[in-house]
Amino acid sequence: MAAVIAMLEELGGLAPLTAEGAAARFAARGWTPGGRPRGGVETSWDADGTGAWIRTFGSGAVEVSFAVWIRDVDESGYFDDLEAVYEEGERVLAGLLPEIERSSFACRLAEAGRAAEGEDEREGEGEDEFVVRKRWTLGGHVLTAGVVQHDTDLPVMVVVTLETATAAVPADGG
Repeated sequence: MAAVIAMLEELGGLAPLTAEGAAARFAARGWTPGGRPRGGVETSWDADGTGAWIRTFGSGAVEVSFAVWIRDVDESGYFDDLEAVYEEGERVLAGLLPEIERSSFACRLAEAGRAAEGEDEREGEGEDEFVVRKRWTLGGHVLTAGVVQHDTDLPVMVVVTLETATAAVPADGG
């Protein structure tokens, strides 16, 4: 998690947050590129067992996400006990939140809410269905930490996302 906190500190200071600026920060911090460039910018990064990706939206807004915990589906393509996986993810998230709230940038965070499944998720996106999440503002950015499953046959993940406050629909379709 230390690598994620360090990157959030770097990225939180970017105004505006751009894909090029984020990629430069990942490279400078020694993250390994994943070989998925879009528009001439590396969009996939790895460090210390954590994956990260950069998405650019049609409005020009940028989102940088970190997958800090992943539980993949079983051999059937689903989970035997999905609720247990969600609960495990919520425990991981509960251990992660204090790290964010004690971070070097914590004094710049303003809580923007916590939501449980089915409550006000990301306005305008509709593709990320958080089981539970906590959200803050960090300057002109939105920082979200939560448990998410994008589709029933995809992994459950604990993610931390920093995005431009106006992020809406990905320019690259996802």
